[in-house]
Amino acid sequence: MCTVTFLPLQNKILLTSNRDEQTLRAAALLPEAYELNSGKILFPKDGQAGGTWVAMHNNGNAMVLLNGAFQKHKHNPPYRMSRGLVFLEILDSELPIVSFENIDLENIEPFTLVIWQQGKLFDARWDGKDKSIIPLPVNVPHIWSSVTLYDAEVVALRKAWFDRWLHDTNYKTAESIRQFHEFGGDGDEKINLKMNRAGKLQTLSITGIEITPYKAIMHYKDFLGGLISVNEWYITGLLQKS
Repeated sequence: MCTVTFLPLQNKILLTSNRDEQTLRAAALLPEAYELNSGKILFPKDGQAGGTWVAMHNNGNAMVLLNGAFQKHKHNPPYRMSRGLVFLEILDSELPIVSFENIDLENIEPFTLVIWQQGKLFDARWDGKDKSIIPLPVNVPHIWSSVTLYDAEVVALRKAWFDRWLHDTNYKTAESIRQFHEFGGDGDEKINLKMNRAGKLQTLSITGIEITPYKAIMHYKDFLGGLISVNEWYITGLLQKS
């Protein structure tokens, strides 16, 4: 939930997310397809609050969560609901952007959503007082780093790493962008894409979503458990799990 990239390829888009979290937090469950009001949603479930930070809907939409909005905020619990549960309420619809516009976010901790909806890309943010929605071009790559963990200088540095990877990588695939998410950086574990801060806060997993006009794939790698799962489905339902 703390580093996200969007990569458009010729016939697909790739959304990839690193979850940077406290290692003492309850372990997440491997991705499963859950039946919600608007259809099936595939996501890894947070073991503590029951929500999620990354998911894809069988209607072809997908979404990723980052903690924080435009700047680092003061953590001031208790909050009315976890951001991961709010996330599911928003994605559980035909038009997540409309759900974001309409949902009551009073006393919800600030967050950012990267939303892929019907072939369009949006950056949606809640800063604790106001909502912001920015449509983004879908023909260029994008990277986000959570403002709760990385200051402006480090955010810019990570973007430079991403730009260099884009320039140096001739054959861009779902696997190669996941490798960037795992090995990208300059050797400083505190700010590398796969980060580790004294074993207390670190990258727990990497999730890669690949969406074509007809099929979507979620590749999930859990570092603490040493587990990998791959789920595929046609836009109208579950196809395969391994």
